[in-house]
Amino acid sequence: MATPPIVPAGWYTDPVGRHEYRYWDGTDWKPEVSDGGVTAVDPLGPAPPPLPQRTAEPAVGEPAGPAPVSDPAAPSLVTDSVALAPVTDSAAPAAPAGAPRRRRKWAVPLVAIATVVIGLIAGLVIWAPWRSPPLLRPAGLVAGSSTTSSVAFRWAGPASGPPPDKYLILNDGKVIGSVPGTVTSYRGTGLAPATAYQFRVAAVRGGKRSALSSVLVVATSRPPVSAARLDGRWTVGVKIVQGASDLRGIPKSHSWDESWRFSPRCATGPCAVRLLGHFGRLRFKTTLARAGAVYRGKTVGNVFPCGSGSNSFPIRSTLRIRIRVKTAQVAGRVWSAGSWSGAMGIAAPYTSSGAFYCPASHQAVSLAASS
Repeated sequence: MATPPIVPAGWYTDPVGRHEYRYWDGTDWKPEVSDGGVTAVDPLGPAPPPLPQRTAEPAVGEPAGPAPVSDPAAPSLVTDSVALAPVTDSAAPAAPAGAPRRRRKWAVPLVAIATVVIGLIAGLVIWAPWRSPPLLRPAGLVAGSSTTSSVAFRWAGPASGPPPDKYLILNDGKVIGSVPGTVTSYRGTGLAPATAYQFRVAAVRGGKRSALSSVLVVATSRPPVSAARLDGRWTVGVKIVQGASDLRGIPKSHSWDESWRFSPRCATGPCAVRLLGHFGRLRFKTTLARAGAVYRGKTVGNVFPCGSGSNSFPIRSTLRIRIRVKTAQVAGRVWSAGSWSGAMGIAAPYTSSGAFYCPASHQAVSLAASS
């Protein structure tokens, strides 16, 4: 008995009409479907009738079997109105009564075969639903948790088809990292505090890169003012607010500017500072201990002399300094003090020299500085 012909495996019009094409494995319809060149999975549910196999006419002496049945749900290889199907010779004369029955042949002209093959190849080139799905642009970017030095965000994976080989992470248009194609989240570290960053994501598969995602703006957290680092050179406004009447040789406004420099005693972050400053004729240096946003310290020096001219002599006064950081900002990726204010008390003891003396005195000085 001849081997019955079958319809080869491939993509054909969806028999249930839910999609453009559905895959036929040579025996049954499968759940793989395709629309517009994008593949997906959609089970059939109650399956349509399977493709019936065509049977040949029985040979001489064999009992006749059922005639071939036409199945409207079966896939059809039809291109340019030419179908690959069994053909009978309708022009052949009928066999005489009682003569043995002849076996029908599958007769397809060579021209028809060539037309079918060419049309089938053209169809495969045009729609080819089994080709690699397009590389989709990442979407659905959403910000996650953040710290003062890191941010996190995530995005949606492809709705259908295989995942990409990897995702590229871009910040301000520059690639800063990547994650495998099975991962759809990213955490950036080593960032400046209280700073906004612009992120985009691109998918990569087979050496090709997708279009960039939309921009997602994510900001690191803002640290407290007490965490600011006090550093650098500052112009300090000083003003004597008490005890100026006991002094000589100071501006009538009792205020002026001085230059102070703070040098932290640690490599990073807030900590005690070494202060190098000026006050009038006195150039001093001391260490200020830190407690949160407040710094305190003291030093001894000859701030204001007793007397004037050739009869003047120095007084060893004690200076007590207290300042508080008021605002903070990012400077060179570092959370730094932006402004501070404070006070300085000057205590001068009773001092005498020969026939001259100066009574004990006290001055109160306000301090203010901003970057």
